[in-house]
Amino acid sequence: MAVAGDTFSMSTLFDALPYPNGISGSVPPPGFAPRASATHLHAAMFNLMTCCDGMSSFKEMIATLDKTELHRMASSLTSDSDYFMAIVTNKHGSRRVQKLLGKSDDADALFCAAILRRFLHITTDKYASYVTIRAMVVFDEDMKKAMYEKVLYYALDLARDQHGCIALNDIITDADDPYYRDQILDLVAYNALCLSNDASGNFVVQRVLALKDLRTMHNIAVSLCGHCIDLSFKKYGSYIVEKLLEVDHESMVVVVVELLECDGDRLMRLARNEYGNFVVCNALKSTKMSRIDLFWCLVQKLMPFIHLLRRSHGSNIANILESLKLRY
Repeated sequence: MAVAGDTFSMSTLFDALPYPNGISGSVPPPGFAPRASATHLHAAMFNLMTCCDGMSSFKEMIATLDKTELHRMASSLTSDSDYFMAIVTNKHGSRRVQKLLGKSDDADALFCAAILRRFLHITTDKYASYVTIRAMVVFDEDMKKAMYEKVLYYALDLARDQHGCIALNDIITDADDPYYRDQILDLVAYNALCLSNDASGNFVVQRVLALKDLRTMHNIAVSLCGHCIDLSFKKYGSYIVEKLLEVDHESMVVVVVELLECDGDRLMRLARNEYGNFVVCNALKSTKMSRIDLFWCLVQKLMPFIHLLRRSHGSNIANILESLKLRY
């Protein structure tokens, strides 16, 4: 199927598709206002990329393309930013673009430029974000550096977006450049307080803590110092504080000292809270294993409230205290 006047013939590509009559170019891309220079090929390409059927045939077809054909296909897909966005924000379009990444450096250069032009919009979209994630895995070193620079620039925007936070977490987990990995971790640690209080951002802090990088855990603990109790009253905030208690490290001490320094009534309310009780319980378990001095200080502060803890979410804490009552 050749397009008159177009220097890019996609006959090999279209002939390989499982459509007996080829692909109709009569249906315009939904939501896409084509340029004056848009051709029948653009509409046909859109249908090819976003069709809900034929994924296996698509993979077989692109496996037969040489580098020149891949470059021409990438050129067609990325020639207009709105057109590219319309494809990658489509569930099936995103999946097909991902299949095209990493097959040719020349084609990747075009895809990289297209992603960078709309980086924030792409990386915060439900489907397009997976194109960014895949690109960060398969692009060459120079392209990855350009992508990492965008990640750093938009890191907080990504972290506070419901889809962007998922993409950022995957990028952090797969980061293979030590310099950029540390830069991203430091940025998250420095902004840990605002992220911990954000519905999406807290997931990024949790992911970073799960890496158990001691330097980063310390930096996050420093950023959250004085706010651990407030966070512990909240569902997702309590998860973050619990992770700070999981290792024998300064971060654990920061949390426990804050528990010990708050007034008894507030500690009692935290211990009875549906989320905070897990923080207090984990603080007891962690200190018993590695800081017995802090453990007994915490026990002493909680023991006067044991009768209140028994009849609340703090019953697990009361059980720990009961087992120590004779020694107390």
